[in-house]
Amino acid sequence: MRHRSPRTSRFLGAMALCLLFACTACSPPRSSRVTIGAKNFTEQVVLGELLAQEIEAVTGQRVERRFYLAGSYLCHQALVTGRIDGYVEYTGTALTAILKQPLPPIGEREQKKVFDTVRRLYAERYQVRAEPGLGFENTFAMVVRSGDAQRLGLKTISDAVPHAAKMRLGVGYEFEERPDGLRGLETAYGLRFEGSPRTMDLGLLYRALSSNQVDMVAGSSTDGPIRALGLVALADDRHYFPPYEAVPLFREDSLREHPGIQTAMDRLAGRLSAEEVRGMNDAVDGQHRDVAEVVREFRRSKGL
Repeated sequence: MRHRSPRTSRFLGAMALCLLFACTACSPPRSSRVTIGAKNFTEQVVLGELLAQEIEAVTGQRVERRFYLAGSYLCHQALVTGRIDGYVEYTGTALTAILKQPLPPIGEREQKKVFDTVRRLYAERYQVRAEPGLGFENTFAMVVRSGDAQRLGLKTISDAVPHAAKMRLGVGYEFEERPDGLRGLETAYGLRFEGSPRTMDLGLLYRALSSNQVDMVAGSSTDGPIRALGLVALADDRHYFPPYEAVPLFREDSLREHPGIQTAMDRLAGRLSAEEVRGMNDAVDGQHRDVAEVVREFRRSKGL
């Protein structure tokens, strides 16, 4: 067996130390402060600000904000790697897009069943706690102009089926691809639209609908423009979409290190209605008000 010289040993030791430092540098930084994340659309920023303000009120400590993370996947990665301590996710999105679970059969998509599955799998796989819901769902919504709804008698998605062949559809990029999105919806209802759907950024959907570039869009039930523009969200009468209950997700180690987080989440549980969220979204998007002030106003109205 060949022995290493002292010089070689020192060299290898130095290399090992360099590799250790490099690996340490690549690991995500953990702030001593609580850090809240949010996806890159208005409602998520509103909810992220709500969580941050409530934690600050409970703990008296400033909370860091990492908002406008591009979508569920990046928020999830930031959470499990420790770059953020928590964010708000929607149970149907968590179930299908993050946890990769099949959609329950139509008729078996009860809110509690979906929440229980999401809570169990996050705890088992990621040591993340799904907190009780904030009190509202943000489900997908098929939205049309009010004039078309009145003219064609559209109240439900089923009502639109006979007219779909003459309707142009607009969707976001994620809705076209995800398992609880467009293809399943078309199959569940037998929908066949005119041509291929127009795919665009979420922020452009209602502009396209209002300017008659499309005739129906796949939006979200709490979108501010639905109320601001007098649009109509069609009822999902076949209950295709799973529940999308808004639930805060937090790392278990963060909850142990910062017990004030749990107190804040207990105070927020069940406190928001879909109409209240829609109003805050519209205040930010439609009235161009500051997110932090809108959230402070809401918290004052709730005695928080």
